[in-house]
Amino acid sequence: MTSSEHDLRKGALSGFDSLVMAQAGSAPAYSIAASTAVLIAAVGLASPAALLYCAVPMLGIAWAFNYLGRADVNAGASYAWVGRALHPSLGFISGWALIVSATIFMVAGSLPAGAMTLSLFSESLADDTVLVTVVGAAWFLVMVGLVIAGVTVTAKAQWIMTGLEVGLLVVFAVLGLLRAGDGAGADFSWSWFGLGGFGGFAGFAGAALIAAFYFWGWDVTANLNEETEGGGRKAGVGGLLGVVFVFLLFEAFTVLTNMLLTPDEIEGNAGNVLARLGDVILPGIGGKLLIIAVMLSTIATLETTLIQVSRSLFAMGRDRTLPARFGRTHDVRKTPVFATVVVALVALGLFVASTFLGSVSDILESAISAIGLQIAVYYGLAGLAVVVAYRKVLFRSVGNFVFIGAWPLLGAVFMLWIFVEAIPTLDATARIVGLGALALGVVPMVWFWRKRVAYYRTPGLQTFPDPSGEPAVAEPTTPASEADLVGAGEGH
Repeated sequence: MTSSEHDLRKGALSGFDSLVMAQAGSAPAYSIAASTAVLIAAVGLASPAALLYCAVPMLGIAWAFNYLGRADVNAGASYAWVGRALHPSLGFISGWALIVSATIFMVAGSLPAGAMTLSLFSESLADDTVLVTVVGAAWFLVMVGLVIAGVTVTAKAQWIMTGLEVGLLVVFAVLGLLRAGDGAGADFSWSWFGLGGFGGFAGFAGAALIAAFYFWGWDVTANLNEETEGGGRKAGVGGLLGVVFVFLLFEAFTVLTNMLLTPDEIEGNAGNVLARLGDVILPGIGGKLLIIAVMLSTIATLETTLIQVSRSLFAMGRDRTLPARFGRTHDVRKTPVFATVVVALVALGLFVASTFLGSVSDILESAISAIGLQIAVYYGLAGLAVVVAYRKVLFRSVGNFVFIGAWPLLGAVFMLWIFVEAIPTLDATARIVGLGALALGVVPMVWFWRKRVAYYRTPGLQTFPDPSGEPAVAEPTTPASEADLVGAGEGH
């Protein structure tokens, strides 16, 4: 086995590519279209507050990813960092949480991709579940092909799709704010940003879980850090800026939805409230333009989600915490083709099966909540990891204390709190999918732990070097570790 089999394409992405990827990963148009009605149904006019109070701790998690990536450039991201800073078993669960959330999302995301494409031609076609499944699967396979083609091809595709999507959203946000006072909805009030509209801690936790889904995906930049020039620094900054930018878009469109649409309109257009908003902002053509934005957003985020899960599987295969074949890359394209194909086949199988479980809106609602639980786990663990990893330098400066200590810790506590608080508020499907998929990770964890792979022999509570120093780049499994694996019957 040669080391080149474990190499990704170093320095293929620029800092600006990283920012584009962060925005594409958060999928602003898709998130607004799919989640706004769910969020407003949960907390009404407190929906802008839910996004605001989730954005603050989310930025803390983004700071955690930024500093962890500076010290350890690893495609596994939270899987690798949490394993070193806290404990290998927690690291594996962190990586597994990303894998299952991404896989579930590829099912939930492919449905709207099909529906949005068909709705450009006919609303009745978009209600045909079988046809939506076929078209959604076709888009998904196109994205699989682009990811396999290589990260530079992926980046070029994202420039086009995300550029058009974000451009349309910015134009409609400006137009909508100019005519917001003429809407049929509620009159704007600063109380929408207060804490009084949640109806208690349980209501706030449920809303925060939905809000976390809005933001999720920006951390694709961390999984691409081995392929980004400047390593963890530019990847981390791309994630931070991505969170700020999509937050502004989320707030603008949530406020506009409350002001321009009535509650009945919001409920009646729950599958894509953004299209209805477009019709109100720019009658005649606005709805179609924003449907295009949602379609591009959904397709783009399917691609970034595939990148996240394939890089996570690649890092696990490289460490032998999953079968070693996952940790190999294509000789020419330098992408983890096997990992990409396997997860694509699993997602397609689940995608087809999901068509028998109910309507598109029912599937989406349960999937969003289930994914929210899984997001909370690996974001929360990453927030704790950065504090532990840099514990010896936290008090060297105010900046270290705030951006490496207090803010990420706030994010970690927030994420783990909403995980616990939200579970009783979810329906049975969301709980089974969210917690059951996490629990499945115990099986491979115990299996490879018993084989005594090197990853599980790594001592936890490691201290990372000062963030001003040079990062360590992830290396393939050492020959000594491979010898151990051969002896354990795992020497592929």
